[in-house]
Amino acid sequence: MEYVRDERGRRENTVLAYRRDATDLASRCSGWGLTAPAEVELATLRRYLAALADQGAAASTRARRASTARTWFALLHRHGLVDTDPARLLGSPRQGRTLPRVLRVDQVLRLLAAPDTTTPVGRRDRAVLELLYATGARVGELCSLDVGAVELEDGLLRLDGKGGRQRIVPLGTPAIAAVRDYLAAGRPLLHAAAVTDALLLNQRGDRLGVRAARSVVAEAGNAAGVGHVTPHTLRHSYATHLLEGGADLRQVQELLGHASLATTQRYTHLSRGRLREIHATTHPRARVRPVGHDAEDARGDRV
Repeated sequence: MEYVRDERGRRENTVLAYRRDATDLASRCSGWGLTAPAEVELATLRRYLAALADQGAAASTRARRASTARTWFALLHRHGLVDTDPARLLGSPRQGRTLPRVLRVDQVLRLLAAPDTTTPVGRRDRAVLELLYATGARVGELCSLDVGAVELEDGLLRLDGKGGRQRIVPLGTPAIAAVRDYLAAGRPLLHAAAVTDALLLNQRGDRLGVRAARSVVAEAGNAAGVGHVTPHTLRHSYATHLLEGGADLRQVQELLGHASLATTQRYTHLSRGRLREIHATTHPRARVRPVGHDAEDARGDRV
């Protein structure tokens, strides 16, 4: 856990996920009669992934468990605790590429207007939603924000992303207004006796947790009548709306904090309406010809 946290620079939630995965693998191997990591072979790890598949674990879950095994045994081998690395040749299950849901702009506006801003919690919830959509922040990045990370005069937000990568993203006028309102009439009423630099607070005055932030977004989605919404829905909507507005893919990559452009290409896509528009304006056979065109053109079309 120290290696994942300190040397690889992973966030606490990621560290806990590695711990859960490694604990599950160790428990399963112990159940099979193995008493030490040195007794684990490649076949053991493949058997473990197969058992997870039999239990109905998603491909993404099995891929993460395989990643944990590779990280763990590579570290053990580096420190001489195992003679060979059994996970070196362990592959990951192929994952299907599903397109996350993207909200239309009118749906986003209804969502942002859902919280009751006459209450401190409602002001906080509005700030949560505005910040997520204005910056495309991951929910973990949002919850880890301190007050000093927000530069309202300059309209900027400093985010600490994966792998210790920091980025600065601009804030629009509505997001700035929502944060100002929350800082003036929301956060002071949520603040408990304990001193904290956390920007977003729960009702006990502690830092807002990731699970609570997800609940804020889900409840706003239900209240707005747009169905189930997650923080990642807003992140993906943010990226898609930028692309539809003409932003360059590499600009979106920087704003999202992706280390690889391939990741940005995977998590952003154009809406169907935009695809139809592009097809209609660029493809020579896209436009439907009006009734009454001359017979020669009609024959040519049929051919």
